[in-house]
Amino acid sequence: MNFMETREDQIQRETRCLRDFQSMADDISLLIVNSDVSWVDIEIQIDRLRNEALRLFPLKRNLFEMVYVSRYRRLWEQWHGR
Repeated sequence: MNFMETREDQIQRETRCLRDFQSMADDISLLIVNSDVSWVDIEIQIDRLRNEALRLFPLKRNLFEMVYVSRYRRLWEQWHGR
């Protein structure tokens, strides 16, 4: 049987992927704010998110660095000092 994905199925799948990505991003922010995890461990999580971003948005690497990495650095400085 050949399954044809409808446009609605595609939108739902893409929405789930984006929701999962945003959840991963939010989890990193929560780690920074609510835990004593070292910056090295945060960087490991950022690398995982970066790889997922490159998979989902291969042409947007610079945007990831500007938005997410800079956010995480600001949060780290705010909650843990320099």
